[in-house]
Amino acid sequence: MQKNTSSGTHFLELLQKSKRGRLKIYLGMSAGVGKTYRMLQEAHVLLQHQIDVQIAYIETHNRTETEALTANLPIISRKNIFHKGKELEELDLNAVLIRHPEVAIVDELAHSNVPGTKNEKRWQDVIDLLDAGISVITAVNIQHLESLSSIMQQISGVKITETIPDQLFTIADEIVNIDLSVDELIDRLKAGKIYQAEKVPQALDNFFKKEIIIQLREQALTTVANYLDHKINQNKLSKAKSEQFLACISSNHQTAQMIIRKTSRLANFYRSAWIVLYVQTENEHTHKIRLDKQRHLINNFKLATELGAEVMKVKNNDIAQTILDIAHEKKITTLCIGQPHLHWLKLLTGNQFINKLLKNIANRGIDLVILS
Repeated sequence: MQKNTSSGTHFLELLQKSKRGRLKIYLGMSAGVGKTYRMLQEAHVLLQHQIDVQIAYIETHNRTETEALTANLPIISRKNIFHKGKELEELDLNAVLIRHPEVAIVDELAHSNVPGTKNEKRWQDVIDLLDAGISVITAVNIQHLESLSSIMQQISGVKITETIPDQLFTIADEIVNIDLSVDELIDRLKAGKIYQAEKVPQALDNFFKKEIIIQLREQALTTVANYLDHKINQNKLSKAKSEQFLACISSNHQTAQMIIRKTSRLANFYRSAWIVLYVQTENEHTHKIRLDKQRHLINNFKLATELGAEVMKVKNNDIAQTILDIAHEKKITTLCIGQPHLHWLKLLTGNQFINKLLKNIANRGIDLVILS
């Protein structure tokens, strides 16, 4: 049985109230839960209410029930692009902008576009449509949320290469969780309603293992529950906006990624602004650190920007004092750092960096979060 957190009627009311682009996201724990099916159902409902809706991009995966729903729906033709000797189809962004429907249906939100198109990612196409005043209904699986990518790799053992920034959930007007029980999803898989028969055994041994699906479902339910909690508690949200997070990173690639992603989750939870700070000492000047570290550092700045952070790079040998100065200048309320690789007793009694931070932030009412 499919469950949803919001009805199509509410989204229809949002469209009627405002002409700016609205965003509705159908979220699922995995492929096959019915996200595309529900989008197409809603497209039919919108048409019945005289809403100008167009299919900008849909992926049916040759599922009979889903393909049947595309009948009688207006479709904007895709763009054909040749890449490495193959003809591929992509969303035709310019065609959608020129046609300018009230609502565009855009599937596969985390998709990476073929090189040579205007935007690298489909979620960037969606932003362009919203900026143009076109409302968008789209779909994505929980494993593609950028701040969860490390957790998803731990759950599934697979590195997720296609991700979307958490800010898309922040700006969304509606998020609908398409939820099935684990047994229902596996039954759909075995019945051939998700993949072709020859692919089912492999799927059962990988992403569709029962223990993996349980964890994915929990993440999807938690994400939508947090979103709804923020939408409902507007008074709490307005107070939370005074929060300001500062994430302090070094050139250590994996630790920096972890700090960025976890701070992003915290900032999104409180709907707060956040900053990523890198203090470059003399030992970390570009001519003194390896090229791979420089590349990782640039990638981490890019990741932070995509997740909605302000990135600051400051040259100074006194890291602790620089952090304190930035915290004062930016009115930081919560400081996020990585866990030092020291025994706690030695850390508390002999680490000058931590001692200096603890001594000064206590007097300023700043919270310190040590992320592991």
